[in-house]
Amino acid sequence: MKEIVLAGGCFWGVQAYFDTIDGVVETKVGYANGNKENPTYEEVCTNTTGFAEACHIKYDENIISLEDLLRNYWKIINPTLKDRQGNDIGTQYRTGIYYIDSDDADIIIKSRDEEQKKYDKQIVTEIEPLKNFYDAEEYHQKYLEKNPNGYCHIPRELFKK
Repeated sequence: MKEIVLAGGCFWGVQAYFDTIDGVVETKVGYANGNKENPTYEEVCTNTTGFAEACHIKYDENIISLEDLLRNYWKIINPTLKDRQGNDIGTQYRTGIYYIDSDDADIIIKSRDEEQKKYDKQIVTEIEPLKNFYDAEEYHQKYLEKNPNGYCHIPRELFKK
């Protein structure tokens, strides 16, 4: 199994979307690349912890490549918006690709450069090694499964299942 962490605004929608992608084996939402241990949702929302709401994804590279996973990611975000997606505004809603395997960096950069051709504005999505990841509280896990009418900035028609 390979792993990657993707931030794309509110983590509820990112998780729900990737749960529909063939080859994605497991997802969990949490807080990535911040500056304190074990943050709470309330702390992350203060814009002082440096964390992004993110989705930790385990995937089977025999079923889906990192390139294809990233193509799916770019479909659900506006990578030119800084610190926001949809109605969600704040540093925790920034977009980011946080890799665990340093060999993935070149693939990610190439994917970003290809995506940039679609935009006049500069892509601001962070691309960094994963420094840390803390699981979000249980009520955030699979939130849209538990609350199907919950807010999501990702159009539901993109969900495959």
